[in-house]
Amino acid sequence: MTISELKNYFKTELSALYTDSESTFLSSVFIEKICGFDAFYQRRSADQELLKDDEKRLLEVISELKTSKPYQHILGETDFYGMTFFVNENVLIPRPETEELLELAIKKIKSSAFDAQNLKILDVGTGSGIIPLVLKKHFPQAEVTSIDFSEKALEIARKNAAFHQLDVRFIHADYLNFDLKENFDVIISNPPYIGKDEEQEIEHSVKGFEPTMALFSPTSDALIFYRKIAEDAKKYLNKNGLLFLEINQKLGPETVDLYLNDFEEACLIKDLSENDRFVFGRK
Repeated sequence: MTISELKNYFKTELSALYTDSESTFLSSVFIEKICGFDAFYQRRSADQELLKDDEKRLLEVISELKTSKPYQHILGETDFYGMTFFVNENVLIPRPETEELLELAIKKIKSSAFDAQNLKILDVGTGSGIIPLVLKKHFPQAEVTSIDFSEKALEIARKNAAFHQLDVRFIHADYLNFDLKENFDVIISNPPYIGKDEEQEIEHSVKGFEPTMALFSPTSDALIFYRKIAEDAKKYLNKNGLLFLEINQKLGPETVDLYLNDFEEACLIKDLSENDRFVFGRK
């Protein structure tokens, strides 16, 4: 099978799940990953025959994609905020909204009065480590701490930290039953915020392959993590400290209300799709 024939086979076999442009993207990504041919080479050498072993692996990839398995899990990695991160079934695949959260955080931290060399950052719910590692890259002198309940997720986070040679302190703990022992200048989190009553609205490609622990609130209270973060921020966020949260778009007002009493500033911020997606606070 040639490169061109393989690309057409991708389109035919995946037509029920992906548009032609999406299938073209996927075929290009996996041909480069498996065969080592970049997009330019693929266009220039469309009639080149694939090695049998490579062809076999690419056909296996198509079979996996037909199950709705995210292509990032098949690749074992994804690009996020200009960095490559390892991912698997034990961590969420990073979303564009979380890039927006980090853009907001980096901008606000840089414009704050905090000394970057003594900055202390807490991330709640690290997953693959994208949030603490991006922040550590942008604020290399900061002390970054990250908490997660999943040891398997932390294995991936530590692997990503080692890959990028970034020093983050990872803590394995159930945050909802964890007592902080120190103060921070920044608290940031993208915790599980989907209510159990919303499960039927979530696509199979998400809830069938990504960890439910990282998606859904562990109780009927979809705001349980935000309540705990509010309590901790009251006690352990320094004066003028900054808070950055990714939230359930359906619960914007209810979420920001948790922070109005103890913060000089607390507001909802919309994402690029005009949904209530973030809470920003300044203590």
